[in-house]
Amino acid sequence: MKILIVGSGGREHALGWKLAQSPLVSELISAPGNPGLAELGRTVAIKADDARELAGFAMREQVGLVVIGPEVAAAAGLADSLAQVGVPCFGPSQAAAELESSKAFMKDFCGRHGIPTAGYKVFDDAIRAKAYLGDREPPFVIKADGLAGGKGVVIAETRRDADAAIDEILFLRKFGTAGQRIVIEDFLPGEEASFFALCDGDTAIPLIAAQDHKRAYDGDKGPNTGGMGAYSPAPVFTDKVRDQTMERIILPTLRGMKEEGRPFIGVLFAGLMITPDEPKLIEFNVRFGDPECQTLMRRLRSDLAPVLLAAAKGELALAPALEWDERPAVTVVYAAQGYPDDPLTGSVIRGLGEANAVQDVVVFHAGTRQDEDGTLRAAGGRVLNVTATGETLKDAVAKAYAAVNQIDWPGGFCRRDIAWRALAK
Repeated sequence: MKILIVGSGGREHALGWKLAQSPLVSELISAPGNPGLAELGRTVAIKADDARELAGFAMREQVGLVVIGPEVAAAAGLADSLAQVGVPCFGPSQAAAELESSKAFMKDFCGRHGIPTAGYKVFDDAIRAKAYLGDREPPFVIKADGLAGGKGVVIAETRRDADAAIDEILFLRKFGTAGQRIVIEDFLPGEEASFFALCDGDTAIPLIAAQDHKRAYDGDKGPNTGGMGAYSPAPVFTDKVRDQTMERIILPTLRGMKEEGRPFIGVLFAGLMITPDEPKLIEFNVRFGDPECQTLMRRLRSDLAPVLLAAAKGELALAPALEWDERPAVTVVYAAQGYPDDPLTGSVIRGLGEANAVQDVVVFHAGTRQDEDGTLRAAGGRVLNVTATGETLKDAVAKAYAAVNQIDWPGGFCRRDIAWRALAK
């Protein structure tokens, strides 16, 4: 069957890399794709949020399965458009995608269905938001309501920083329409983890957990980003925590979404805070994490194609069990200088062949473009994802950085402490 992957990042390259290994896949197409995906199959110049054009293309090409990568495609209603033309889609409807596209909706949903999360309040007025902070003690968690590319969360250590964040989002519209409302949450102490489950509206199959690094610089310093690295397994995510997450967060969400007429199909990504009492939900995403997906795909031994197709058709209960590599995996994100605020694009990248030659390493493309003469250039903020597996996490990290050191790209930077928390245990 033909599979169409929608998106252009490292997550989509990793999904394509895995799906291309399936004997069920006759052709892999990506829209709009990137140079890495172009090595695996055809790319078409259709934007990820152009639901109508993508649905028409999928119908004409007799695509057997569409896999939604980025949240913007889900929020644009791509799954709905594909349903109208009878093309199976692994990804949520526009209504179901509101779990990610509106943090206020997600928090209210948790309240309706008893899902453990931090206390919160929603505001569309800066003066009232600042008054709400009142005599509360920092840190304050301030979130833009809508989609902000993973950069819409501010953890303010002082009242002054909190006021500035409120003004930036509500007054200055730093995130455009995504910042028409904000959510102010209680700060939750603990350790974060990312957990994923495949869903078909009724059934959920747990995947494995990962931990990512959201801050831009070593030591978890600097602004929040879409993610600067990830590793799996996550030591903090024990079997007990997994069972609690399924019972108290994933399954109640699946039931609640169906009850509310928004059955959830796709991958449900729970951003968790592991507290001493129980895991609590920080946020939902309605797609694979980036860069967590790259890490997970390196550990997945099973054929991914039949499982995603089963989810799209509501037949997940009949899908084969997934098998995972016991070896740890790590992803180091190589980003353009200036990321996340003002990344410098256009610089030349060399040495990917040498990096990919390092044992157990695969380099995924994210924000790259290729000139007609084959020159590879930076075309985004997060540009390359260097992934590695190893017998131990320390071994995987060493391989990843050995590959990073083979890449000749003065215009890039990466964190040099990925997986530090797990390595310190």
